[in-house]
Amino acid sequence: MDEWMMGLVIMIIGLILLGIEVATPGQTFMAIPGTVAVVLGLISMALGPWLFSEFWYAPVIAVAIAAPVTVATVWGYKKLSKGHPPTTTVGDSLIGRQGVVTVLIQPDSIRGKVRIGNEQWSATAEESIPPGTRVEVVASEGVHVQVERVDSIARREAAHRMGEER
Repeated sequence: MDEWMMGLVIMIIGLILLGIEVATPGQTFMAIPGTVAVVLGLISMALGPWLFSEFWYAPVIAVAIAAPVTVATVWGYKKLSKGHPPTTTVGDSLIGRQGVVTVLIQPDSIRGKVRIGNEQWSATAEESIPPGTRVEVVASEGVHVQVERVDSIARREAAHRMGEER
């Protein structure tokens, strides 16, 4: 096998490793060896006859190339992944938000469920509320929310406004 073909094989192996990393991000850790193999393959294709002319120093050159490429790859991926920590929703941040009941809500029970945005929350209420009913979060306790029907809140607020006008 000539030097150019060997470089191409090394580069293809690197691309396969990068493909594995893309398919399973953060699980296989193939990004660094894949990037190193792609760079080594490209250098082997360009400098093949010189790189492979003496057997003893080809591994030394490969390590001399792989070490800085590894450092640069780690640094580059750290720069790319620099982001915000994952956000979590706290029950208190849901007060005032509306959602839809997905599992029957019963008083004094947290078996009921309500969907708020893309999240499902255990819910309770002072009355039974059937699935499909629009509700609003009025309080929270840990990972459970207390809800009221939106129409009940609207009626109460309207009555309150009427009382203020008089």
